[in-house]
Amino acid sequence: MKRPAPLPDLTAPSRRKRALSEEERALWESVAKQVKPLRKKPTVAKAHATAHDPGTPHIAAKPGPIKPVPIKPAAPVKAAPAPRPQMPPLAPIGRRDRAKLSRGKQEIDARLDLHGMTQIRAHRVLFTFLQRAHSDGLTFVLVITGKGKVAGPESERGVLRRQVPEWLSLPEFRSLVVGFEQAHIGHGGEGALYVRVRRVRR
Repeated sequence: MKRPAPLPDLTAPSRRKRALSEEERALWESVAKQVKPLRKKPTVAKAHATAHDPGTPHIAAKPGPIKPVPIKPAAPVKAAPAPRPQMPPLAPIGRRDRAKLSRGKQEIDARLDLHGMTQIRAHRVLFTFLQRAHSDGLTFVLVITGKGKVAGPESERGVLRRQVPEWLSLPEFRSLVVGFEQAHIGHGGEGALYVRVRRVRR
């Protein structure tokens, strides 16, 4: 029987490495130049960590409290103003009432003579007169304008004869007047008007 080969002595000192020859060194350098190192992509955690001080551990910032967004109150809707009630059209004085006035059976409650007044003054005086008649509860009044036969720059009687019926048709006068008609000849004829005053609503 053959004897087994003796085990190597591990405790023995290792042999010295052999030095590379010039050819081997040149070959190694040429190989080393052709080898490219593998580049690993940095992970998200590492890339995030490099932004901070490497010696300080990164602490995630706590989200702040959510501030409530103030809600502006809706603008109140303004109600449209109620339309003003329209005044009824003027109504002519009936035949029966006109006959009573002309015969004196219906009393004329008040008279207004606009002779010699300018248009501005006559308009103001007429409106004030009808306001007072309305508040006093009068029914029929007589407004004398004049026939306007006398011509002259200082006279406006002819103008008032045309203007007064137009004024009585205006809204501010219609709130005071129901209607009007030319007076009987005994009360002035073409130069005067019977005016029926509107009653006060209570």
